[in-house]
Parts: sequence; structure tokens; C-alpha cells
Amino acid sequence: MYLYQVLFVQFYQHITINFPELKGKNLLLAISGGLDSVVLAHLLVKLDCNITLAHCNFQLRGADSDQDEVFVNALAKSLKTAIYTKKFNTKTFAKQDKLSIQLAARQLRYDWFYDLIKEHKFDYILTAHHADDSLETFIINLSRGTGLDGLTGIPEKNKTLIRPLLAFTRNEIKQYAKTHKLTWREDASNAETNYLRNKIRHEVIPVLKGVNPNFLDGFSKTIRHLKESRQLIDEAISTIKEQVITFTKDKQLKLDIVALKKLKYPKAYLYEILKDYKFTAWEDVVNLLDAQSGKQVFSQTHCLLKDRNFLIVSEKASDKEKLQFSIEENQTIVEINNIKLRISELNDDNVISHLNTIFIDKNKVHWPLTLRKWKIGDYFYPLGMQGKKKVSKYFKDEKFSLIQKEATWLLCSDDKIIWIVNHRLDDRFKVTESTEKILKIENTFKYNY
Repeated sequence: MYLYQVLFVQFYQHITINFPELKGKNLLLAISGGLDSVVLAHLLVKLDCNITLAHCNFQLRGADSDQDEVFVNALAKSLKTAIYTKKFNTKTFAKQDKLSIQLAARQLRYDWFYDLIKEHKFDYILTAHHADDSLETFIINLSRGTGLDGLTGIPEKNKTLIRPLLAFTRNEIKQYAKTHKLTWREDASNAETNYLRNKIRHEVIPVLKGVNPNFLDGFSKTIRHLKESRQLIDEAISTIKEQVITFTKDKQLKLDIVALKKLKYPKAYLYEILKDYKFTAWEDVVNLLDAQSGKQVFSQTHCLLKDRNFLIVSEKASDKEKLQFSIEENQTIVEINNIKLRISELNDDNVISHLNTIFIDKNKVHWPLTLRKWKIGDYFYPLGMQGKKKVSKYFKDEKFSLIQKEATWLLCSDDKIIWIVNHRLDDRFKVTESTEKILKIENTFKYNY
């Protein structure tokens, strides 16, 4: 059997066995015009798959980028498939978002693909990554000191994203294309060694293949073994999570330090549990186990807090959360993050304030009211107490964790605190016998710690 027939039969068997979910589905194929995506398009058409092409013109190579777009439009016509194309101002986007060109292009590409899925109801996105791409990714991650996940290569499936060529090598794909006399576009930048991936492709991998001509086959077996090890680890982690993880009432992850320290390899377990929260300073994370209460470690997106015998994971407060918000007199509903206030006027004077609902004398407040986070120097007059108290002292006496402090809002009139929301009313605004108009303010978003 000729090589191209062998590849097609192998591809057919690979799709049938490993991707039966593709049958009869609407598929969106990322098409660059390069060798790999052109071959994948031909193979899928030959299998009578329902594909639509999607091409990104990143406008990074001048006329060559535009010629790529012309080529893929012609390819779609020859294959009798629909195609979507889109131009991106990649350099401007990269500069605005402070990203490398590669990361900017990746984000633009996948954001657009997922928009197409939603808009046109595609079932899956297909890309033409192959075994050599997976090897390059492995070496890049290895050089960066990655964990096991980074050593298992590129995943074949990731929700709606599928890579059906990962079982095949670049050489197999190229031989198929030459035998079928397919044409494709060559990206001259792929020959350059300015980028790490290209450097590995042109300078490192040829040496490895020179040492062992079957290196890629051996690598593929290693990846399979690593994936099996990954499954074993996942099972073990699932068991450990049951022992060390609980959740606060507002769904924040809570790790039992005592239980963690009983484990033989607490650092490894912490990594597996917290890796999805984008922490990178793992030595600092481990040091929290023996740190003083109140110490924190931050990732790009989350905060890890030592709170007595627990480590608590919470989302970092955004800049918006640090601002203050005005509430006009005619507003009846106010929704901000973990706050959902309902404001109404009552005539009944038989009222008792409690944690998530307060009743105040309307004539004692000045509009607009302000909703803000606390700051050093804030004080109020706690309901039922004589004299004033610093908010920081109140937090300390009530044993607020740092996360609780950051999550707490203050409702204010001018510079006076009316309510530490969901906690304590200020005595100056309470309803008395002389009250003529009563305001009921309720936080219907109930969060307790």
C-alpha cells in the first residue's frame, strides 16, 4: 500500500476510534495555508466531514500575509467549503495589552474562533498540531521547569478544541502532501531562530533525531506513559482533596494546614491543588504553612491567605472593587459585586435591625449615600454601645480574617458610617420614637464566613 494510502487509512482509523464525536458535526477548521492545515483540510474533506475554514490574517508579514489569505480563499473554493477570514491589527493589540506578538496572536485567534462557534453553532474547533509540535512544546516546558502537566505534550482534546493530527509526524504529513501534489504556503519566519520554538525546531530536535532516528517514536511512548501517570496522580489528588479541602459559606477554597502537614509531600499536593489559580511562587506558598496568620501570597488572579489553621484562596480585588459608589435618593436597588441592596421607605415603627437588614431614620441621612471599602482611620458608633470605635478595632474584636476585611463594604452618609454591611449598624442612624420616616435597607446577597 502506498504511503499516502497508509496515512489516510491510519487517519480514518484514528478519527473513528478516538474522535467518534466528530461524525455528523459542524466543524470549524483553523486554516493558516501552511502544510499541516492544508493536509488536514484535504483529509477531512476526503472523509466527507462537514468543515468550514477559518483564517486569521495577523498582518505581520506585509504582502505575504495578504497572499496567505488569497491562497486559503482559493483553497476553500477548490474544496467546496465555506470560509471565514478576519484581519487583526496584532501589533497594536500586543502593545495595548502588553503581550508578546505570539501571545497576542494566540489570544486574538482563539477569541475569534470561540465567537464563531457561538454565532454559527459549530460543534468543534479543529487545529492541525502534529507530533513534532508536541515534542517542541515538551522541550520548551522542560526548559522552564514545568510540572507534570507541561510534560504531557499538547492535549488531543480540550472541551470543544480537538487536534486530530497529533498522532502523526511532520514527515508523514509532508510525504502525504507531496504524493497528492498538494500546494501550501511557506511562512519564511518559520526558518528564523529568533523565537524559542523555532530555535528548538531547527537546532535542538535535529540533534536529538541524529542521535536516535526513532526519537519521535520513543517520545510518543514516553508521553503515553506520562499521561497514564497523570491519571494515577489525579486519582490520588482526588482522595487527598476530600481530606484537606472545605469551603467557606461564600464558596472560597479552604485548606486544612494540619491535614496538609501530615502528608509526606505537602508541596507536591499544594501544587496540584492550587495550580489552576496561577500561583508560581511555590516556595512562598509552602512557607505559608508555618507563617504567621495574616501572611499572603499572590498570583495574577488570586490571593492565598494564612488564616490561623487554614489557607484560604480568594479572587484578588479588582480596581473597580476599590472604588466608591454613589446611591441616589430615588434608587431602590443597588448591585455591586457581593452587594445587592434593596432600599424602601416604611411607615411601621415596629422594626428591629439585624445582620443583613437595617432600619434607619431617613431624616438623619444626606444624599447621595456612599458605598465604599474601609480605610485606615475609619470609625463608627456601634449600635448599643457607648462611644465610637475604630473599624479596624471592630474587625479585630470580631476576629475578621484579612479576606473578610477586604470583602466588607461600608454604607456612608457624608463622612459618617451608617452600616458595616451585613455586620453592624451605627447608633447615630437608628430608629427612635421621634423618627418620622424609616428606611429599610436589606442586602439580599447573603454572604457569611
